[in-house]
Amino acid sequence: MNCQETQELLHGYMDGELDLRSNLDVEQHVQACPACARALQAQQALRSALGDSALYYKAPPHLCARVQTTLRVRDRSAAGSRIIAWRWLAVGLSFALLTIIIWSLAFIRSRPTADELLARELVASHVRSLMANHLTDVPSTDQHTVKPWFDGRLDFAPPVVDLTAQAFPLVGGRLDYINSRPVAALVYQRRQHFINLFIWPASDEAERGPQMSVRQGYNLIHWTRAGMSYWAVSDLNLSELQAFAQALQNPT
Repeated sequence: MNCQETQELLHGYMDGELDLRSNLDVEQHVQACPACARALQAQQALRSALGDSALYYKAPPHLCARVQTTLRVRDRSAAGSRIIAWRWLAVGLSFALLTIIIWSLAFIRSRPTADELLARELVASHVRSLMANHLTDVPSTDQHTVKPWFDGRLDFAPPVVDLTAQAFPLVGGRLDYINSRPVAALVYQRRQHFINLFIWPASDEAERGPQMSVRQGYNLIHWTRAGMSYWAVSDLNLSELQAFAQALQNPT
């Protein structure tokens, strides 16, 4: 894929509208091409700027009172048809305001949330690790080999748990880049299914229980514990992925 083809697909890539093959082609080209990487960053920056609430004008609370006061003054000073005309104008303004409110609510609800965008990014990374033959940087079933490997490569120490006894053997680990920061990716296996466990420091100290979701046919479970944010992604069925998450939170 050349630069022109890549830049024509950037909008679809950011909106998650590309098929899996095109999505991977764009990502591989952007990683290798500084010019296209800058173009993608510029588009992302523009999108963030346009999403700034400061760009939107919110009508002040006293606007309705001012309109009603004006209508009452006009009603008293006008007669006959003018009174009727102003009343119809009030109805028209109310209808227009209601239309704007409904349209705004529909637009806000249609925009993906931050968690939805993050889930798409995690699924893409999971798929990429399976297709690009880059499942691990440090292939090892030994947690005492995998955990020290991250020293000096990350600004935090990811917890590495051996779940072989629970039938989720450790395969290894690698560095990944998620949500605009380097993260740890631990890889576990269940029969022929691989589980990518992404870990990075949580934005706050509040602990959150497991939350399940499905994106593009992949199951995701997210929880926060001991200052760390965890995302497990796999094509493994949801009940077994829940068992994996439970085993991580309560290792024996």
